[in-house]
Amino acid sequence: MGRFDDELEELNEELITLGMYCENAIQVVSSALISGDLNGIKKVGELHEEIRNLERKTESFCIRLLLQQQPVASDLRHISSAVRMIVDMERIGDQSDEIAEILKMGNAEKSGYQKNFNKISQDVIKMVKDSVDAYVKKDDTLARSVVEYDDVVDDEFDRIKEDLTQIIIEKKMNGDEIIDLLMIAKYYERIGDHAVNIARWVSYSINKGAESDFLPGR
Repeated sequence: MGRFDDELEELNEELITLGMYCENAIQVVSSALISGDLNGIKKVGELHEEIRNLERKTESFCIRLLLQQQPVASDLRHISSAVRMIVDMERIGDQSDEIAEILKMGNAEKSGYQKNFNKISQDVIKMVKDSVDAYVKKDDTLARSVVEYDDVVDDEFDRIKEDLTQIIIEKKMNGDEIIDLLMIAKYYERIGDHAVNIARWVSYSINKGAESDFLPGR
């Protein structure tokens, strides 16, 4: 194995680590949300910082590989896909941290509604985990299943919105609680979208870039 192959393997390991940090951040913040126990919430901020640091390091590494190694088409596709995946992973970290910041205000806990987030939180954890696993295993079928599973998260997001709309009508909760819960739901929905983007770039990389209609934003 040559130096460039070693560097590609290092890139893979960094992406896997970044994905693990993202999974952990969502799991920690979701546990705090559902249980109402905020004692471990500080760890989300620490993971967020780890994600940001590794995102910058990995992005710089990718740029160096592109500039110095002049990769062939397949390796170029792999590295350019990694650059785009890194962006979505960093945003997953951002949104997990945003949920943590909302929880610190205490409105979600006071509302008593937080247990209704159990399904959407577990769904997005699954999506992020599967998108990273698809990258590790180069599994196009798994990547595409992540994209399809986004409909499940969207449906759950709509259910939460409908619930909260009814609660507003019945005046069973104050405005601050409603707003914070809606924000949390939206952040989960966005995390699902970022997992979809990761999965799409995995599929693009595996399929030799042929299926451009499957890329994010198409």
